[in-house]
Amino acid sequence: MRVCVCTIVHHPEDARILHRQIRALLDAGHEVTYIAPFRSCNVTPWREISPVDVPRATGRRRLRALRAAHRALAEHAAYADLILLHDPELLVSMPRSVRARTVVWDVHEDTAAALTAKGWLPGPARPVLRPAVRRLERRSERRHRLLLAEEGYRTRFREEHPVVPNTTYVSDLPPGPPDGRRAVYVGHLSAARGAFDMIEMARLLAPEGIMVELIGSADGDVRPALREAQRENLLRWYGFVPNDRALRIAEGAMAGLALLHDEPNYRHSMPTKVVEYMARGVPVVCTPNPPAVEIVEPSGCGLVVPFADPAAAAEAVRRLRDDPEMRVGMGKRGYETARARFHWPIQAERFVAQLETWAGRSPALRPTTDPAPVTEF
Repeated sequence: MRVCVCTIVHHPEDARILHRQIRALLDAGHEVTYIAPFRSCNVTPWREISPVDVPRATGRRRLRALRAAHRALAEHAAYADLILLHDPELLVSMPRSVRARTVVWDVHEDTAAALTAKGWLPGPARPVLRPAVRRLERRSERRHRLLLAEEGYRTRFREEHPVVPNTTYVSDLPPGPPDGRRAVYVGHLSAARGAFDMIEMARLLAPEGIMVELIGSADGDVRPALREAQRENLLRWYGFVPNDRALRIAEGAMAGLALLHDEPNYRHSMPTKVVEYMARGVPVVCTPNPPAVEIVEPSGCGLVVPFADPAAAAEAVRRLRDDPEMRVGMGKRGYETARARFHWPIQAERFVAQLETWAGRSPALRPTTDPAPVTEF
């Protein structure tokens, strides 16, 4: 099967797109053409894929990237058995030659609800755009195939669509015990994701010798505060790091932070970082978004703190530092839950089989063991 994958919004090394879905397609023996902003993000593509570089869509500057992506899709659609899109923008004014192919939209988020968290979008425009986004979703549902990243997204659509949860790779062997010195965050940094709360939390913890490490790219309004906090030696900000390396940095920390605000898009979206921390044996400190609470509390793998409360988050980290038995137990229970419920290869097989069905191909032979570790170039 020849699959053409495209994003102009996400980083080319996005964990769901590259490290999970594309890796699964390659492991099943399929060919992948990947249209993504490689140069804009200073990324060298894997040798196994056929890369096509396009500009990145950032902030309000999206039209140039969208046009370039549509040209690339039109060029490569002719030989693709299936086209897998990761951005709703790509569904707008799609070339007819592309629409004629089997097009799959991978729905990463509640697009309309997420408008409130888009700092680059003018406030008055958000209520106007929300109905337009819903119309785009309904039209896309009629014309194309949909994959959903969350069970909670089902209610947005009239038909039933397969769900491919955003889980992670979980090692066969349990990780080492968490230390008592570091709290980490892995993911994109924005105000809605608690970036300013983590900066203030780091300010409270730094005098006690606890280092807060933030691993991920950041919105423009957050970067100055991050740089200033780093100059003051309050925290370490790594910038973007590929997901597999970022999680290796996180492993061994005493707390994994998921301080999302109470935003509509987060109320029914499982924070992938929570599962990633669990898989690495890192106790979780999260805010009470229902999907996070439904994982963390029953499994006993972390602590839940109020929204937008850096002092409470700092106190939770202190509790983990001061109670080695608690943090080791939480790390162990988190790993066991992740291995039992959130191991990606289980989802990978279903994901590949679904695309093969839509493309009209016979299922490929599956690897009998977990996929080999990702090779970086």
